[in-house]
Amino acid sequence: MSKYAHYLIIFLCLILTFFLYNKALGSIPFLILSLYLFYFGWRQLGSRKKKTR
Repeated sequence: MSKYAHYLIIFLCLILTFFLYNKALGSIPFLILSLYLFYFGWRQLGSRKKKTR
């Protein structure tokens, strides 16, 4: 994925946090963002392992 896609996803989560936090649902975007960042970190770690082999 390109950097622009990553920035777009993070920006959308920020917007969702702003709107859903006012409706007492602020934890939902944080949960989505944490899953996305975990997936992104996992892919980065996997690609580094493949490069060192």
